[in-house]
Amino acid sequence: MTTITIALPDDRLAQLKILANKLGVAPEELVRISLEELLTRPEESFRQTAEYVLKKNAELYRRLA
Repeated sequence: MTTITIALPDDRLAQLKILANKLGVAPEELVRISLEELLTRPEESFRQTAEYVLKKNAELYRRLA
């Protein structure tokens, strides 16, 4: 695993610490989880859309086959 360092303004760091405390996690863990969500969301969104379209048009695809 690789470690990265980011610079945050003091007010943003304070907000991050407050939110992490409310959620019961370390600020670093909250950032990691948020980044993972951001990076996987496009794939998940596409998968859900593709499943919806395939399900919605299943009868049409069956007739065309």
